[in-house]
Amino acid sequence: MTLGQTRKAPYQDARLATEGRVEDLLARMTLPEKAGLMFHQMIEIGEKGTLAGPSSAYALPGTEDMLLNKHINHFNVLHGSDPATMARWNNCLQESALSTRLGIPVTLSTDPRHAFTDNPGASFTAGSFSQWPESLGLAAIRDEGVVERFADIARQEYLAVGLRVALHPQVDLATEPRWARIGGTFGEDAELTSRLLRAYIRGFQTGRLGHASVATMTKHFPGGGPQKDGEDPHFPYGREQVYPGRNFDYHLRPFEAAFEAGTSQIMPYYGMPVGTQYEEVAFGFNEGIITGLLRKKYGFTGIVCADWCLINDSVVWGEPQAARAWGVEHLSPLDRLEKAVSAGVDQFGGEHCPELLIELVNSGRLSESRLDASVRRLLREKFVLGLFDNPFVDAEAADGIVAQRSFVEAGYEAQCQSLTILSNGTHGEVLPIAGQPRIYVLNVDRSVAARYGTVVNEPEEAELAVVRIKAPFEPRAGAFEQFFHAGSLEFTAEEVRSILELCRKVPTVVDIYLDRPAVIPEISRSAAAVVANYGASDSALFDVLFGRRSARGTLPFDLPSSMRAVAASRSDVPFDTEAPLFRFGHGLVIGGDETHVRR
Repeated sequence: MTLGQTRKAPYQDARLATEGRVEDLLARMTLPEKAGLMFHQMIEIGEKGTLAGPSSAYALPGTEDMLLNKHINHFNVLHGSDPATMARWNNCLQESALSTRLGIPVTLSTDPRHAFTDNPGASFTAGSFSQWPESLGLAAIRDEGVVERFADIARQEYLAVGLRVALHPQVDLATEPRWARIGGTFGEDAELTSRLLRAYIRGFQTGRLGHASVATMTKHFPGGGPQKDGEDPHFPYGREQVYPGRNFDYHLRPFEAAFEAGTSQIMPYYGMPVGTQYEEVAFGFNEGIITGLLRKKYGFTGIVCADWCLINDSVVWGEPQAARAWGVEHLSPLDRLEKAVSAGVDQFGGEHCPELLIELVNSGRLSESRLDASVRRLLREKFVLGLFDNPFVDAEAADGIVAQRSFVEAGYEAQCQSLTILSNGTHGEVLPIAGQPRIYVLNVDRSVAARYGTVVNEPEEAELAVVRIKAPFEPRAGAFEQFFHAGSLEFTAEEVRSILELCRKVPTVVDIYLDRPAVIPEISRSAAAVVANYGASDSALFDVLFGRRSARGTLPFDLPSSMRAVAASRSDVPFDTEAPLFRFGHGLVIGGDETHVRR
């Protein structure tokens, strides 16, 4: 050691084995430092890449308060910025973390941010990143190579700006057609979901977790699909998860595949199981689920992170939100925290109350050794990801990596391929469209349509109409609730009448965005062609309609024929609606040959 050098502590020495580094650091940590590690709060990027102050929109403390005073160093990044700004912000945040007593680096996580959905409780639009279809669209393509390519590109873009944990994949099975979160799944079929998620995890984690990996947090254990009446447990009226078909084990199959693929983390869902062998409390408080099923039966040794805001009431855009403490609403936040830790939770998303954890240890209700078990797992992932050796990113290189031309093209091609041709003419094929027709468009960028034909102002002037619509839902009162599309899958009578009137005036191609399986029998009978999309730009749609690109999408779920059939189906059983209009695996190749996919 030369003059002026400081001897490194063993945990700072990259030459040593990970387990030894973990134990050395753990022995040096105070109780408050350990407690802070067990929280994973949301965070905003400050102006021009600075550290943000308190947030009134989400009732969050300032970044430095959480990092320096509460010792929290896992953060879920809200929204985004351009890549260079995000990268500079990451470096600023890591500099602040290195200034702390032990210099523990920050781990940054994100919800999906590569598609079209913008829901601050679930995912963000692509923004500066390459844009792909939603997971349903990847499922429609049914190609592990495409899924792994997506995950590998997303991994590279995440790494460029400092994001090291993916709060996905979402592998719930869409067995309840009304559920508000189907859009983030791979659909209804356990086998297809399992096959694709293996490729997804490989692409993000690069096979074995390491310095070039993004850790995956697979969710929502033990499967969030069978929600009563399709309501979502973000809200009190959606807290019950039901199994009328006694099909609990079907929903575990994708998680079994995730364990085989080596997922680093698991997130239990908000819902509470009703009528099963398990305690009727939310999965994040459920010892039988976390310790009994996840840890003991499946032998999972990774991190268990509770879904956001289980312990305390929260605020979203100034609106109060009840803690998702379903089944234990009567308990105090202190008691809820004790129950969740005792159930086996390692970390709490969307919370910043380490003082409660400290109180539980100091009062003797929890042992410090119990915290140590979770802290070991959390520290180990930081070491394995290489954050202790270099938490910084190259801000100058970020703009050249994120959304580079080949990444954007791959995403665009996936948008095109995922499009699903449900019908193509009752008296001869309409697609592909030939020539430069006169086109009437609705909910389409006219400047895009003008590249393919002459855009006219009235249907009567057109040779063809192209209409883009979205799967229906019942709007809810709250600002946050409105992002969760639930309720009826039928269009209103007026909406149907408007579309059918257009179809009578001119041959009409109807493109419908399916974030849930819509009920469309009248539209299907009347439209010249019907196309389903799961996130695709106007250009991608028109390239396919005019034969410039190929679509090979097939339905990732059944499309029901009526709401009566939906209401009569069992929430936990796949393909259970009577006489579906279009079945799982249906999709036409333009030219008329139907693609059959065996379940």
